[in-house]
Amino acid sequence: MQSIIEIKNLSYRYEKDVVLEDINITIPNGSFLAIVGPNGSGKSTLLKLILGLLKPQKGVIYLFGNEINKFKDWQKIGYVSQKANSFNTGFPATVSEVVESGLTKKIGMFKFFNKEHAGKVSEALDAVGMKEFSSRNIGELSGGQQQRVFIARALVSEPSLLILDEPTVGVDAENVSNFYQMLGDLNKSRDITLLLVTHDIGTISDRVSHVACLNKHLHFHGATHEFEHLRAEDMSKAYGHEIHMLDHHHEHGGVVK
Repeated sequence: MQSIIEIKNLSYRYEKDVVLEDINITIPNGSFLAIVGPNGSGKSTLLKLILGLLKPQKGVIYLFGNEINKFKDWQKIGYVSQKANSFNTGFPATVSEVVESGLTKKIGMFKFFNKEHAGKVSEALDAVGMKEFSSRNIGELSGGQQQRVFIARALVSEPSLLILDEPTVGVDAENVSNFYQMLGDLNKSRDITLLLVTHDIGTISDRVSHVACLNKHLHFHGATHEFEHLRAEDMSKAYGHEIHMLDHHHEHGGVVK
């Protein structure tokens, strides 16, 4: 199976502070990887390195088989940040217009949108369950709904890889499970590789295919079923404090492991 991302012996530091040390991660095509870890564990730095915003100081990153410094086809990668938590609710744009802006790079800044583009916008909104809100002002939506729109904006250009940084920030707790279900459906129905940074260790366990636990070092990287059987003391060591693993599978009723 082709690797979408391959990270080899990656290290990074800010002045004297080591943020990442000897990280090795492979993300196969079609997988859904969750990167978990405490605050300050290097998750955001790792995303910046993958997105080309920072350059590796040691080691190498391959994107779609190409070394990152030679990679040019950035349209293959969609990115959704923690926008819902800080979005200007007074921004004068409809949901459709926000999603349309995701096509700008593909069709050009001053080109007109046609029926084909409108169809792509409608399809992307339908994929995230927001088609009926297409004419609504983006500022009128809840944080969770806004985040779904931003995902549609990333999807409209049909990327092969979608990267999401803490996407449930601003999402009501009662809607988090449905949000992850939507991501899982996208992963399967659109055959898109997903890379997710999250604090929701238990909630994601029945949605993702792989988990990487990061705290400067890579403490775990493997299939979700292997992650679920980690001992609590192993996770606590990785996080630096006591961790209780929760099973959110519906058939188990949310039992504490």
